[in-house]
Amino acid sequence: MAGNTEPLSPRAKLAVTAGKAAAAVSRAAGRGSGSVIGGRVALKLDPDLLARLAGHLDVILVSATNGKTTTTRLIAEALRAGGPVVSNALGANMPAGITSALAGGSDAKYGVIEVDEKYLAGVARDVTPKAIALLNLSRDQLDRAAETRMLAERWREGLAGSKALIVANADDPLIVWAASSSANVVWVAAGQEWKDDAWSCPSCGGVMQRPGNDWFCAECGFRRPTPSWALSGDHVLDPHGSAWPIKLQLPGRANKANATTSAAVAAAFGVPPQVALERMYSVQAVAGRYDVVSFLDRELRLLLAKNPAGWLETFSLIDPPPTPVILSVNARGADGTDTSWLWDVDYTRLAGHPIFVLGDRRLDLAVRLEVAGLDFEVCESLDEAVKMAPPGRIEVIANYTAFQDLRRRVGN
Repeated sequence: MAGNTEPLSPRAKLAVTAGKAAAAVSRAAGRGSGSVIGGRVALKLDPDLLARLAGHLDVILVSATNGKTTTTRLIAEALRAGGPVVSNALGANMPAGITSALAGGSDAKYGVIEVDEKYLAGVARDVTPKAIALLNLSRDQLDRAAETRMLAERWREGLAGSKALIVANADDPLIVWAASSSANVVWVAAGQEWKDDAWSCPSCGGVMQRPGNDWFCAECGFRRPTPSWALSGDHVLDPHGSAWPIKLQLPGRANKANATTSAAVAAAFGVPPQVALERMYSVQAVAGRYDVVSFLDRELRLLLAKNPAGWLETFSLIDPPPTPVILSVNARGADGTDTSWLWDVDYTRLAGHPIFVLGDRRLDLAVRLEVAGLDFEVCESLDEAVKMAPPGRIEVIANYTAFQDLRRRVGN
């Protein structure tokens, strides 16, 4: 399945060198990993560089609203059983960050790439992937991203005619609509906890019927496809009906779903489910997510939740009351500046937890918690919140830039 192995042209080599230099300067200046600025410089010098860097790789793209960073990491670990892997493991998932990641993969066999939802179709055109994993679509960054139905339509149009194997979640109607324009689809029953973006039929606009775990549209006949892979409790069911145990260090049902999709992808490249799942056990944290850190003589578990679907999944895996919970919300460019999504989150699930609120938009969050009838304290800093929290491990839940702020503060 290997692609083109032609050596890079002098122009491409110059672009890669310049990009790495720009990234190094950015790191030296303390402005992050430098992957984005490095990729931008490289693409400016050679606009076709992304396609050139991917030419020798079996590329797997992963896109979704939630879970794409973790799933990318799990697939990468599984595929290392078959050869070297290059991946954008830190989550720089737009073309510039992807270019930087692939620039370090000259000796790799596989490229496992997380892609921002908005850029999936364009990146797929550039890198000619062998497989694309589609996990879920839900509301997120409403000021930047398209409405979910429009995004699904854009994926559907962009993937039509693609020769890639599409590994798609059969339980999300928007994903099924997006993937069903493709000729080669493997359906995975990965589940869908958050359903509030999928009550209307993406095909005709009719009301979706949802008996049990099934779904269908009575008006046009659009319905859930029969999956060949499935998450069943703590096991992955493969197309032959064999059940393979999932043993992860990552918590929660959502990560078992991510592992199920990852096993299906790995199998397409010849890695058996047992081998793939055993390799996934080595993943303890993903770019700081799920890390347990020590700060001010307290244990903190760091959890990322960026949108209503993500918060719902996160609430399901935190320790029960009276475990203290710190919530932090920003609304910077990378988060989306619209915080109206806070009203879609069911914060009553935190009843009984001592709650401490911080972040740039702590007052927006405080109003939401007040309406939900919860008791909470508004804090100016993580230090203040930790000092006020009662004994026990603290669950810290934050959206994207707030999560990065917290990681820097705890030295993670």
